[in-house]
Amino acid sequence: MPDEHVSILQSLGVAVLAFATVVWVIGLVRLLRRARTGAGLRHGHTLHALPHQRQAGPQLESVELTPAERAAFAGLVRQLSDGR
Repeated sequence: MPDEHVSILQSLGVAVLAFATVVWVIGLVRLLRRARTGAGLRHGHTLHALPHQRQAGPQLESVELTPAERAAFAGLVRQLSDGR
């Protein structure tokens, strides 16, 4: 018989893995049934834990550059684009 060479810990390990697999399958089936019956999120429903979102994005910000800053930026762009 093959069970003669199997230790108790190996048998227990197989039993624990089989039990964990059964629990996982039951949980997955319940989750899929709940999603199929519509108990999950529906279109148009919001999550109450999330803050209310803005309808529009933030306003654009801009800063006027001095001529020296503009020249330095143009030099930087030329330096970085030389390799391409």
